[in-house]
Amino acid sequence: MEKNRIKIKVLEDFEMKGRTVLFRPDINSPLDAKTKQITNTNRLEKAAPTLKALLVRGAKVALIAHQGDTLDYQNLIPLSEHARILSALTGSKVGYIDDVCGPAAVTAVQSLKEGEAILLGNLRYLSEEVTAFEKEVKLTPSQMLDTWLVRSLGPLADIYVNDAFAAAHRNAPSMVAFQEILPTAGGRQLVAEYTALSKVAENPVRPCVFVLGGGKISDAFGMMRSVLEAGTADKILTTGITSLVMLLAKGVELGERTRTFLDDRDLTVFIQEAESLLEKWGDSFLVPGDLAYENEENRAETEVSSFAVPSGLQQKLFLDIGKRTIERYCGVISQAGTVFVNGPAGVYEDPRWENGTREIWKSIAEAPGYTVIGGGDSVSAAAKFTGLEGYSYVCTAGGAMVRFLSKKKLPLITAMEKAYDRNLTEPIR
Repeated sequence: MEKNRIKIKVLEDFEMKGRTVLFRPDINSPLDAKTKQITNTNRLEKAAPTLKALLVRGAKVALIAHQGDTLDYQNLIPLSEHARILSALTGSKVGYIDDVCGPAAVTAVQSLKEGEAILLGNLRYLSEEVTAFEKEVKLTPSQMLDTWLVRSLGPLADIYVNDAFAAAHRNAPSMVAFQEILPTAGGRQLVAEYTALSKVAENPVRPCVFVLGGGKISDAFGMMRSVLEAGTADKILTTGITSLVMLLAKGVELGERTRTFLDDRDLTVFIQEAESLLEKWGDSFLVPGDLAYENEENRAETEVSSFAVPSGLQQKLFLDIGKRTIERYCGVISQAGTVFVNGPAGVYEDPRWENGTREIWKSIAEAPGYTVIGGGDSVSAAAKFTGLEGYSYVCTAGGAMVRFLSKKKLPLITAMEKAYDRNLTEPIR
């Protein structure tokens, strides 16, 4: 297996047989709002190879993972279904105990035999693992050694394995503290995610095209300036709400309803940044030349002039890009050496507004260049329209991916690099 280009040890660097491994994947999965059942197993599938490799090597594996958070409390549930799915994916029984690091969890870990695994309770049951704690308390990794999680599980483990690149931006004990006291390795997924994104960020085959859309435009605006300043992106194709903001920055009047939509969501603040980006790198951006909106026949399209959409459409919402834009964008993608996409082109969940996302995703899946797709909605759209096999890499990360491509240091990567330098071969007791 190819090692990544940062200082991270891999599984093969350690003897696993008979050793207790604390394994931290990211298996946080989308749920059905009513049944609370998992609706997409992509992250579980990505975690399974590392878990299987550990079990085949005779490790005793204690998994620690999260589901939901204070910000999405409706998704904060026990991990019993996660354990059942991991059992099916690995072909080995993964036990479950609804205790994170209390006496029952400690006993369960101590009782593990070679080649056995148990998933402990949802990490978000612990206040020290929720987002609010991270933002308010701001502990360093060494200070986190005094948290209940580390005090309870640290003494039980011989090796720590992290495979949670999707949570790499989180400065939580489960992510950055165990590296202080345990020999540490990166899992299969962590190495693959870093390698794939590094190919985009550091040495992309030219031309390198970014396709940025979706509703969470802070992600797009968080990386556009960075990838242009670094010379990473040659072209940025804008879709979704990102493209509406870029059109407004170019002086195109889209109507009162669009303005109100953006105002209500505090998104008009991005117009000034869009103007600055266009002033410096205008030739690098492509914006839609036509947009789709709802009329009596459900879907219609209009050209976007250099000044405004037609006056009769000032009260419409533009929920997808138009056919001419789709054709233009697909042409650029077909000639690209590297393509990175984050965020759908429209409200793809509704068949009336799926054209842009469907056709662009097909174009990316068929493109001859190196293609990376990332972010929850992007992956869901790919699963719906193309399947996931046609892309060079499907990234499970969202926020971590954006920060990585924006050249921001990730707490997990910092902790893994320090562990590499520390070069522990035995735990610090």
